[in-house]
Amino acid sequence: MAAVPTRRARLLLIVGALLFTLVSNPPTPAAASAVPQAAEAGGPASSTGAEVVGVTRVADRQVDLSVRSPALGGRTVNVRLLTPDGWDPGDRSRHWPTLWLLHGCCGDYTSWTAQTDVARTESLRDVLVVMPEAGWNGWYSDWWNYGQGSDPAWETFHTKELRLLLEHGWGAGSNRVVAGLSMGGQGALLYAARHPGMFKAAAAYSGSVHPLLNDESVNRIMGFFAGQGNDPLRVWGDPVAQRDVWAAHDPFHLAKRLRSIPVYLSCGDGTTGPLDAPGSTSALEADFNRQNQALASELERSGARHVVTHFYGPGTHGWAYWQRELHSSLPMLLGALGTGR
Repeated sequence: MAAVPTRRARLLLIVGALLFTLVSNPPTPAAASAVPQAAEAGGPASSTGAEVVGVTRVADRQVDLSVRSPALGGRTVNVRLLTPDGWDPGDRSRHWPTLWLLHGCCGDYTSWTAQTDVARTESLRDVLVVMPEAGWNGWYSDWWNYGQGSDPAWETFHTKELRLLLEHGWGAGSNRVVAGLSMGGQGALLYAARHPGMFKAAAAYSGSVHPLLNDESVNRIMGFFAGQGNDPLRVWGDPVAQRDVWAAHDPFHLAKRLRSIPVYLSCGDGTTGPLDAPGSTSALEADFNRQNQALASELERSGARHVVTHFYGPGTHGWAYWQRELHSSLPMLLGALGTGR
């Protein structure tokens, strides 16, 4: 007569059966719990690269990826995808044209879907929209950190780690454009200029596009750098001693690298505009307006082929204007992608 299994033995049998089931029937890439391994360009999955460690479907056509990033010291940050009709990350044969939307200072990867109608925009139903986390105060830069570099390296995370993950597991193609607001406007132009060929067009709404314009502009961005108790010199160093680092992150000084792609610049002048509460003003928007005017002139001097400017006068630093400007710039951005409805 066979011995009756003990409670411990029964538990071991159950665990063993569960493990066998998981190995025999792994989850599919389309499942919400799927966590595909990170893949490097042209090579196998790598345990040393960034990896998706969580997937959450937050709304219709909206998926959040949790990405563990070596460039960010091994921390996990989120990326929101607004997916096109027919999107299937398990179909490795199809790659979608991609719009990167970058958030501003004090925002995060949810800002665009929370504050605008981007998720309801019909012309984006044929495009994969990528809205990555960039830190409350990250400035789309690999921080100088007194010459030591290292964490945080937002530029490396976005342009290398995340780009490869999206292209090798989430249906993103190499046909890309980029847009952003405020800090993200600077990021959009920086990425387009510093990574030639990565983006076919760039748009900046109320962007910090010439932080070296004058002392007021320098002091203002240094104030942002110091947010949340941060040492402001960690980001780009001292604006005098490390001027080369600053210039390398100033779109005005990179204008020649932008002259071959369509560029859209828009900004208000900081006075009360039609989408503002009565009496609203913004010294920040006024400063950024001067920066944008300077960049537009520099692009013209550099022989830029296609620059669209919308310096609309009265208007402050707010989402009502940025939503409007996104829609105004979409024909240019989607035209560069060769798509649209």
